Amino acid sequence: MPVQENFIEAAAPFRAELIAHCYRMLGSVHDAEDLVQETYLRAWRGYEAFEERAALRTWLYRIATTACLRALQSRARRVLPAGLGAASADPDARLDGAAFDGRAHAWLEPIPDALTPETAFATRQSVRLAVITALHELPARQRAALILRDVAQFSAAEVAELLETTPAAVNSSLQRARAHLAEISPAEEDVVEPDWDNPAQRRELLDRYCAAFENADMAALTELLQADIKLEMPPVPVWFTGRDAVLRFLAARAFTRAGDIVMIPTAANGQPAVAEYRRSEDHLMRAHSIHVLTAGETGIAAMTVFLDATLFSAFGLPSIR
Repeated sequence: MPVQENFIEAAAPFRAELIAHCYRMLGSVHDAEDLVQETYLRAWRGYEAFEERAALRTWLYRIATTACLRALQSRARRVLPAGLGAASADPDARLDGAAFDGRAHAWLEPIPDALTPETAFATRQSVRLAVITALHELPARQRAALILRDVAQFSAAEVAELLETTPAAVNSSLQRARAHLAEISPAEEDVVEPDWDNPAQRRELLDRYCAAFENADMAALTELLQADIKLEMPPVPVWFTGRDAVLRFLAARAFTRAGDIVMIPTAANGQPAVAEYRRSEDHLMRAHSIHVLTAGETGIAAMTVFLDATLFSAFGLPSIR
């Protein structure tokens, strides 16, 4: 068998975890897929000289991490709206960013659970939106050290080799990164996912959420939301918190006639999610947004609605239904 064919067969099992790794580094599912494609192309070209001088997985992570760090040198940090300023309570607020700094921002994107197949608690938690947001507050190399050590489970010595630094420098970066994440990331025993972990109950709650939007039923949606619900809608920089403010905004600016919305349950970032289609002027149901939901103790604690129809392809969904 030719050397390149050997590579294709040997490297295939690592593709999913490399996409997840690049997503954690870059915050974009599109960029992650592009960087993994670049990683495999570079590795394929260099495989004959590789000669198994290191484990194939380690070598692929080296190429992918280097590509991510190089890409991050010329890209802005990805954020969510809550990181830009205070929430609004005005349902008629301008949504173009005038209330904030008026600048264009790079936004975090969701990633389908199908592309992050890890099942261990630490790896599952590491793609939740709150954790990804926190990761992107870290300097790029510090972020890389944390992900390689705590998620990919390389030793400190291996991480040092991958990043071309020393174990002491890696351990120093890890200490700072872990301290930051500990401020925002829940411990395993503190994670509250009432009803969402049971597949049947999770589907029931998602069905109720979908039905509320499809039927323009504000009362039904109200029953699902916590009092401190947070609504973010990237690329809209304005965001809302508190059930009254969120419901007033949705009633005034988001809800439409019954029958003009179709909601498709899915999953993203280890969280329940929904793909929303809306009827357009040509009467077709067109891709509109991906809702990622965060559960709280008494209901939905956060709705992050990604208003980006290009995300649907990553979820294996058509642009028109």
